[in-house]
Amino acid sequence: MRDRGGRGVSKIGPEEIRTGRLVLVPLRAEHADEMAGVLSDPALHAFTGGAPAAVPELRSRYARMIAGPSDPAVSWCNWVLLLREEGCLTGTVQATVTEDGGDGAGRTAEVAWVVGTPWQGRGIATEAARALVARLGELGVRTVVAHIHPDHGASAAVAAAAGLSPTGHLHDGEVRWRLTLPEG
Repeated sequence: MRDRGGRGVSKIGPEEIRTGRLVLVPLRAEHADEMAGVLSDPALHAFTGGAPAAVPELRSRYARMIAGPSDPAVSWCNWVLLLREEGCLTGTVQATVTEDGGDGAGRTAEVAWVVGTPWQGRGIATEAARALVARLGELGVRTVVAHIHPDHGASAAVAAAAGLSPTGHLHDGEVRWRLTLPEG
């Protein structure tokens, strides 16, 4: 498989990531059973829209996410967050990784995170986002991007703690945050 510049392209996939309190576990369809409860608070959708999904809908969505995109230059990497001390799932992190599109930015990842309401305010999203950004750097990602609603202070704080900075550019009403990672 080759990218637009004739270089070899390899899809990347999620691998387990361990932090001080968390295990970022590669997403499986059966996680829908527990995650439906984790994501059941309608307030989690205040900035992103939509509504909590029931188990069958979430299981179907997870199966599509695991199958991945048809574009060979794009990888979908999705994890659930296992809080080791409590032995439960608490949220998700994800990265859509694209190969260099010819703009010189190199491999780019668009990231997002969500932590269930009962576990918010404990630094879980920050810990997970930092681990995700570090792993992406190990995988050759050079640019990390997140889109955050301008009124979502908690998510902006997570992005800043993970090293991203707001660019001032709006995309669909959300602020584009960006981090350029060092090579090698």
